[in-house]
Amino acid sequence: MVKESEAITDDVAELVTSAHRVAVLTGAGISAESGVPTFREAQTGLWERFSAEDLATVEAFENDPALVWTWYRWRQSLIQAVEPNPGHAALADWQARLRARQGELSIITQNVDDLHERAGAEVLGHLHGSIFTHRCVDCAEPAELPAPQYNGFEPPAESEHPPPCAVCGHGVLRPNVVWFAEMLPAEAFEDASAAIRSADLVLVVGTSGIVQPAASLPLLAMERRTPLVEVNPEPTELTEVMDYSLRGPSGTLLAQMVQASR
Repeated sequence: MVKESEAITDDVAELVTSAHRVAVLTGAGISAESGVPTFREAQTGLWERFSAEDLATVEAFENDPALVWTWYRWRQSLIQAVEPNPGHAALADWQARLRARQGELSIITQNVDDLHERAGAEVLGHLHGSIFTHRCVDCAEPAELPAPQYNGFEPPAESEHPPPCAVCGHGVLRPNVVWFAEMLPAEAFEDASAAIRSADLVLVVGTSGIVQPAASLPLLAMERRTPLVEVNPEPTELTEVMDYSLRGPSGTLLAQMVQASR
């Protein structure tokens, strides 16, 4: 039976202190604490008629490439306008401490932002890709673009068309993220699976447990009876398989864990 608490418990502190190999799966909740809207929050501006799910498909891009392209470029601006929060900083600190002791903390994220990296952490895998990279829809060649010039806190008044591919000349660019019904990047998923299977402690931070197949990753820890700890303000689809569920902001609870690891 899962043990729930609003603060780090002695049991969790002991797990943290003794852990040598930690795997952490992060989701939208940790970035929301920096001011990045979660994927399912209400849309504004050009996209107020749409849910995020309506925009995150190949079909949506084919039907209205300008609308979808602008949404992702604007979200890039929004992410660039915010800063990593104490939860991101805590994981970076914990990772550095474990590596100094010849251990490892592997960060696997469902987020397409770069807040973990900007906090100083190394990310093992971005399961849903990166919003800051782009590729051609036809030839799949990557492309580098200058940063968007939108105000991240104010949706644009008009949409812009995606630029053409400079390699093949006939395709257009798309964000290098995983849309609904697309496969996750195989290497990132395999690396994540291996990290969880080899960990002696697994944390699930700020993820709803809804989006598959990423949500199934913590279940790999159950095969080896590895302790599972959830950090989330609310119960999730994964709560019932956890050993411990800590109810509160990741910025507070992860900082408590880092303190315990010293």
